[in-house]
Amino acid sequence: MTLMKTFLGASAVLALTAGGAFAEPAIIFDLGGKFDKSFNESAFNGAQRWAEETGGEYADFEIQSDAQREQAIRRFAEAGHNPIVMAGFSWGTPLAEAAGDYPDTTFVIIDMVVDAPNVRSVVFNEHEGSYLVGMLAAMASETDTVGFIGGMDIPLIRKFGCGYAQGVLATNPDATVIANMTGTTPTAWNDPVKGSELTIAQITQGADVVYAAAGGTGVGVLQTAADEGIFSIGVDSNQNYLQPGSVLTSMVKRVDNAVHDAFTAGPEVETGLVVMGVANGGVGYAVDEFNEALLSDEMRAAVEEAAAAISDGSLMVHDYMSDETCPAIEF
Repeated sequence: MTLMKTFLGASAVLALTAGGAFAEPAIIFDLGGKFDKSFNESAFNGAQRWAEETGGEYADFEIQSDAQREQAIRRFAEAGHNPIVMAGFSWGTPLAEAAGDYPDTTFVIIDMVVDAPNVRSVVFNEHEGSYLVGMLAAMASETDTVGFIGGMDIPLIRKFGCGYAQGVLATNPDATVIANMTGTTPTAWNDPVKGSELTIAQITQGADVVYAAAGGTGVGVLQTAADEGIFSIGVDSNQNYLQPGSVLTSMVKRVDNAVHDAFTAGPEVETGLVVMGVANGGVGYAVDEFNEALLSDEMRAAVEEAAAAISDGSLMVHDYMSDETCPAIEF
């Protein structure tokens, strides 16, 4: 059973509650929808992988506005779904409000920490994965100028950009990193036209590799980069296939694993803080048939060496969210 936009209707709720409580898991996507080809879609892929492996069923819902967040959490909890996964930092406040009212329900939130006994908070070391793709950008660039396009201007996205710039400058100290954010409201996650415009602007400044950490907006970045004959770098899910031969790599953030693990564990999923980084396969860079010809053996060896150093602690990548500063770039 997959519940879509009709879930919040009264008839759907009555139908669910009439059948009694049950422990099907549920996932609620963030704005942009589960087919955004980025963050939400990675979460969806994790739920689908669990369903295909187990034959199990789950419920899902795509919100259309922030006003639906707390209502969606409560409706799923009252319908007996357990665990309930929320994809995105914006779920933090509504979950903090609702979690205490459902002590027997386990909630999982991705990209935010909610301190409650029945909440599992999954966060990622995006700065580590971004460092690795920054190295690749520096090695691929012929102009010594690369770009970063973020979605909504928030500390989390600056964390991506800061890690990226550190990887670029560690590889080529003479490089220039241009950074732009798409906007300051949630619409910044789903504006491919603006993403395209920002890409053109960065190209005019000399950028020949552009990293997009912007949700659905990034689709416009990748398309324009391909049209203009430069490289792009995808984010969250493996986006190499979107523009084969033009996407240098993707900074994969294994949101799919976070969802899959939660669904697999079921209502007894361990609560508390979970950090996913390079060392435990939570973030990395994607290599497949769509981009392997773009990465030389030397490029891959350098990045693998850095990944090993990050994993063993001998290379520390500065986390913007630790103090909201970045030694490598100004936003």
